Amino acid sequence: MVQRTIREAFSCGGVGLHSGQMIRVRVCPAQQGGRYFVRVDLPEMPVIRAQVGAVCQTSLSTELGQGGAKVRTVEHLLAALAGCGVDQARIEMDGGEVPLLDGSAEEWVRAIAQVGLQELPEAESPTPLVVERPITVQEGEAFVTALPAPRLRLTYGIDFPYSAIGNQWYSWSPEGERFEEAIAPARTFGFADQVEQLRQAGLIKGGSLENALVCDETGWLNPPLRFANEPARHKLLDLVGDLSLLGLFPQAHILAYKASHKLHIQLAKALLAGG
Repeated sequence: MVQRTIREAFSCGGVGLHSGQMIRVRVCPAQQGGRYFVRVDLPEMPVIRAQVGAVCQTSLSTELGQGGAKVRTVEHLLAALAGCGVDQARIEMDGGEVPLLDGSAEEWVRAIAQVGLQELPEAESPTPLVVERPITVQEGEAFVTALPAPRLRLTYGIDFPYSAIGNQWYSWSPEGERFEEAIAPARTFGFADQVEQLRQAGLIKGGSLENALVCDETGWLNPPLRFANEPARHKLLDLVGDLSLLGLFPQAHILAYKASHKLHIQLAKALLAGG
């Protein structure tokens, strides 16, 4: 299987959702090593692999770590790289959290399209996981299941007690719709009545109406939406980013309902362990 990287480096900067810090990211071509982060602001510039084994925290985002070095909220950038077919990439960061940008993966996708891709025919390609029997992880009524299937399909369901969202589903296959159009533009979302509690917990310091959809019991505070089911599509975007930590997407139908980064990663670990 041919591996791909980007043709040339690109840079992007912005505020981190949880840290509130301004961070600069430079994504560079790589010949091998898969997708990996480099903390250029730290002594010896430690490398953090974008792999399931590097996950160290999954509360409201996915965080990777190696030794004492960490990078947080990696899911949107990794989804953009994997969704656009970038197998090898060196991601240099001058801080510990990937910028949220507009809350989606659209700006990352646009930057990747601008520099283009190049093939790496000599690069070693991992073997894709073929799911041969159902594998499920569950917490209460929330679950993620991998089912045998002839090709990759992701299906996501959410259900919130806010009339603006309610019950939503979205099913996506890369063969049927382009990631760049169907998934990447979907923005992260939150709830007005939870903002103060999260900030008191030291979270979402960089969140705003500019980088997240926010609703209350009466409706959306910052419409319009990009899709009628944008929240469900965004959850699917998060799932793409988390599953990218496998290296290659599994050959399976992944079905998620009311799930979280925690359950996404638990499923990825179960897939690696063979169930």
